[in-house]
Amino acid sequence: MSKILLPDRMIEIGIDTPGPPEALQPRTVPLPVPASDEILVRVQAAGVNRPDVIQRLGRYPMPPGAHPTPGLEIAGEIVALGADAEGFAVGDRVCGLTNGGGYAEYCALPAGQALPIPDGVDSIHAAAIPETFFTVWANLFRIGRAVPGERVLIHGGTSGIGTTALMLCREFGIAAFATAGSERKCAVVRHLGAEAINYHDENFALAILAKTDGHGVDVILDIMGGAYFERNLAALARDGRLVVIGFLGGTRADEVDLQMLALKRATVTGSTMRARSGPEKAEIANDLRAHVWPVLAAGRCLPMVHEVFPLVRAADAHRLMESGEHVGKIVLKVA
Repeated sequence: MSKILLPDRMIEIGIDTPGPPEALQPRTVPLPVPASDEILVRVQAAGVNRPDVIQRLGRYPMPPGAHPTPGLEIAGEIVALGADAEGFAVGDRVCGLTNGGGYAEYCALPAGQALPIPDGVDSIHAAAIPETFFTVWANLFRIGRAVPGERVLIHGGTSGIGTTALMLCREFGIAAFATAGSERKCAVVRHLGAEAINYHDENFALAILAKTDGHGVDVILDIMGGAYFERNLAALARDGRLVVIGFLGGTRADEVDLQMLALKRATVTGSTMRARSGPEKAEIANDLRAHVWPVLAAGRCLPMVHEVFPLVRAADAHRLMESGEHVGKIVLKVA
């Protein structure tokens, strides 16, 4: 392992007992030692994501080997390399999708899940890229097979996932609709090139059918789960694909008319990012490097950062996340 002078200990934000935001507490712990296929990153910024909140509440099913400290995405500088880590050097600026442990001054990151920070992008915006871009690319473009000329519906259009999906749809010529819960947020959706549907004012399924002359949308990216399942089926076009990635509206869909599923020849699927294997995540990273990194380097589709908090105020960042008042991403500044 290549080495430079490093401290023996660092500060991280841990969860001793699941609970409210106050459960996030700074503590001093030994510096992580990267495995052979990992890089050690001095973290400059870390993204805050909904799974972090669910983990803090004790409701996230942790996959085997996952780091118990929250934080799924980081940006910073490489300070050490595992013996088998390839493609990077000490001193490189990188961002990446962690297996946990991002709320810290240093983080061991699998090399296959790291990407160079695009030219001209600062660490705050770089830290807001990995989780949402990995998730959107894997689910909307790989699993959902969205292609130019199709129409998609994105639920939660002003979330980190939503804003990323809408920017990439606009970039790649895919017509998008998105749900949002206020006129302020609907205005953001329209600013990102999509048609907005205020879910407080109208049934989104009926609105989609009206706006598409009864055709429906080809792909739906859904963060709600059970509460939206039947309306999602109604909004799908024939041969449409429903990709479920969240369960803010519950995990159960009762009394659903499965005949609609058959008549539409619909595909219903879902996935989580954290449970994917290292090679699977590395494949997504390679896709992003080929298709999305040139776009980011050109200054387009950069993440929308709503607010930045110091690392020690991670609890306040979680309060904002849970309030639903943010648009885009919330980031912790570490160094």
